[in-house]
Amino acid sequence: MHDLTRGPILKQIIWFTIPLLIGNIFQQMYTVIDTLIVGRTISVQALAAVGSTGSLFMLIIGFAQSTTAGLAIVTAQRYGSGDLRGVKKSFAASIIISLVISAVLTALSLTFTMPLLRLMQTPADIIQDAASFISVLFGGIVIAVFYNLFANMLRALGDSRTPLIFLIIACIVNIALDFWFILGFHMGVAGAGYASLTAQGLSAVMSGWYIWHKVPELVLRRKDFRDLGKEIVPHIRIGLPMGFQASIISVGSLIIQIMLNTLGSQAVAAYTASARIDGLATMPAMSFGITMATFAAQNLGARKYDRIRQGVTKALITSVSVSVVLGTGIILLGKPLVNMFVGTHQPAVTNMAQIYFHFNSSMYFLLAILFIVRYTLQGLGQSMVPTMAGIMELVMRTFAGLILVQMFGFAGASAANPLAWLGSLMVLISSYVRTMRRLKNLAANPQQLAEVKVTGQAPQRLRSEP
Repeated sequence: MHDLTRGPILKQIIWFTIPLLIGNIFQQMYTVIDTLIVGRTISVQALAAVGSTGSLFMLIIGFAQSTTAGLAIVTAQRYGSGDLRGVKKSFAASIIISLVISAVLTALSLTFTMPLLRLMQTPADIIQDAASFISVLFGGIVIAVFYNLFANMLRALGDSRTPLIFLIIACIVNIALDFWFILGFHMGVAGAGYASLTAQGLSAVMSGWYIWHKVPELVLRRKDFRDLGKEIVPHIRIGLPMGFQASIISVGSLIIQIMLNTLGSQAVAAYTASARIDGLATMPAMSFGITMATFAAQNLGARKYDRIRQGVTKALITSVSVSVVLGTGIILLGKPLVNMFVGTHQPAVTNMAQIYFHFNSSMYFLLAILFIVRYTLQGLGQSMVPTMAGIMELVMRTFAGLILVQMFGFAGASAANPLAWLGSLMVLISSYVRTMRRLKNLAANPQQLAEVKVTGQAPQRLRSEP
């Protein structure tokens, strides 16, 4: 386990971020590999079918992923304060909450898959493939939830390396199964779904085994599940708003997807391929952000307020610099990268994808700032302001989908993300400034602990929200 409350700050952040980054890249590779193999071995229409489900998938799975990340913030705060008994109770409560979430999401998603695809105006030539692919993934929601729960718990204790190892193994398995199911068993796009689900299930099993045998801080007994009533509320207070925030953001993406569907299969394919590349390129910014959630949570638990401020500054400088370099590279190399997905015989798709890159990759620095600010606030236990920022993202994407797509076509859809990032930052920045000032005051006057709400031994939330 890795204690982020001591040692050189930037070194600690980078060493925690590197395996997290590699792990996030491999996790993103699930969708990239599915898209690449489907597009090159089946058809561009199959590629569009997989891509058309992306926003719907994130509406459901994103809620589960973000909720488990929020649950782990409570665990990280208690670990930072040295409350190991509280760590076990936190993990137990998180398991119960995750079981409930899995059951509800599975029932809802499988019931409404086809009605939602029709509501999204999915083109008739891809809707059946889209339903086949997404239904497989929805059937395995419990696997996705518990893999993310186990991985987030390990990270809460400072271990970002072990989840990486399991992801690498799972990604290799996913590649093999993609070819086996699609080319060997001729299962079509559903085969890509089964391959991803099986690989992620393997990661979940390995993570659970590792926790049980190697992480005594998270090994639970029957007594740890007793009297969890008072544990549920603080976990839900942080976890559910993070989940709803992810879903709110996904609703905006869903609106963009609906409007893209009206532009035809080629526009959907172009957006799908460029978004997959975009997803990989933004992984460093996301990884630095996730690191700051754990860093802030552990140091809040340890009451090292000045260390949080220093960490945020160093992470911002590093993440923004990396994002500018990556954005420039994507703009320069966009066309050959897209051709990897669709081949060289789809010039219309390639040209539209380049439009996407010009809008999005040039604004990666905004996303880098957004991730650091948002995850830091969440690591400090704040939930309302990040949720309001998510609502602003929804507003901006809705504006782009309903107005800009009508006016400018594919270019309007491509502008949605940068507008959403800017709008979210406009909401977050004032809360961020107030929070940094309060941290500075607490560092200078430790006796002002009345500013912090304490649950057990760990300060749970820095009060800076209106």
